[in-house]
Amino acid sequence: MAFTLSGEHRAIRDAVREFGEEEIAPVAREHDERKEYPADLIEEAARYDLVAPNIPEEYGGPGMDILSSAIVTEELWRADPGIGSAIGSRGFGSNMILEFGDEWMKSEWLTAIASGESACASAISEPAHGSNVAGMETRAERDGDEWVIDGNKMWITNGTVADVAVVMAKTDPDAGKRGITAFLVPTDTEGFRAEKIDNKLGIRASDLAELLLDDVHVPEENVIGEVNEGFYQLMNFFGSGRVSVAAQAVGAAQGALDAALEYAGEREQFDRKIAEFQAIEHKLAEMATNVEAARSLTYRAASEVTDGDQRTAMKFASMAKLFASEHAVDVADESIQVHGGAGYVTDHAAERYYRDARITKIYEGTSEIQKNIIADGLL
Repeated sequence: MAFTLSGEHRAIRDAVREFGEEEIAPVAREHDERKEYPADLIEEAARYDLVAPNIPEEYGGPGMDILSSAIVTEELWRADPGIGSAIGSRGFGSNMILEFGDEWMKSEWLTAIASGESACASAISEPAHGSNVAGMETRAERDGDEWVIDGNKMWITNGTVADVAVVMAKTDPDAGKRGITAFLVPTDTEGFRAEKIDNKLGIRASDLAELLLDDVHVPEENVIGEVNEGFYQLMNFFGSGRVSVAAQAVGAAQGALDAALEYAGEREQFDRKIAEFQAIEHKLAEMATNVEAARSLTYRAASEVTDGDQRTAMKFASMAKLFASEHAVDVADESIQVHGGAGYVTDHAAERYYRDARITKIYEGTSEIQKNIIADGLL
């Protein structure tokens, strides 16, 4: 197995890193403090093919593989997790449209998403059902040649900025996971309402909302894939989704490490740079080792999801997500420790990386869920 990136992958990394350093980093603190969605950066990011790297060239995207997409995500989050999340999540749900949607869905929506013109949301979680997808209570009932959707979705990325949403709903309430269907729902449909959630701990530049669906009518043709097959369709994307979150965590950890290295090389105590003290050296060494280990495991998981069997791919994706997210929080915590009191205030990026990294242990399946999946793959 190769442990170095190809020339193409390095070129992608370098281009995104340059974009992050020149366009994102200078405005990161401002967007975080204002809890401001970076709409002004979306068009520029789209020109760099960063808003939906998975979308194929035939629909206006770059058609990147899973490893390339992970590298894009990592570098965006390295520059700033909040803005990185906002840019990188523009295509949430697009994989479902690409894999299972009708051609009209792809030509109409994937093209708009890839260009930066539109954003997509993936509406799965509910107030009482996060990890337990099969327990969702949102219902869709057939009414002639339409479906009528009623329910409540929670913690939905892009909820107030999306132009279209992939909504998961129960079409056979008594069938559990065997009765879930995916629907394509334009957000300007009557009865569709989004309420912004802006009291978040971190990734404050990213949009988050609660969705209220009250008698939302969509035509039969808006079913994505097959009726009652939505859960199984969704399972196809857990591997790539968890690799993406692992890449987010690697990026946040690298950003926190970068901040610690810079500060340690500038700050003086007892007439010496604090980087010269062995206690600080050891912290930096451990931080860097954990970042590299997380990166290697994430890239390995990307390879397994691309080429491996499903069970192995799921196991490695969960390992990467678990390890990278847990260590991202640890590295960010140590970055604050290296900064001392300065790390506890917003003057330095360390505290922002600490807040932002924390979400990676929760969404796309909590750390506890990942341990269940890993154990299942072993046993």
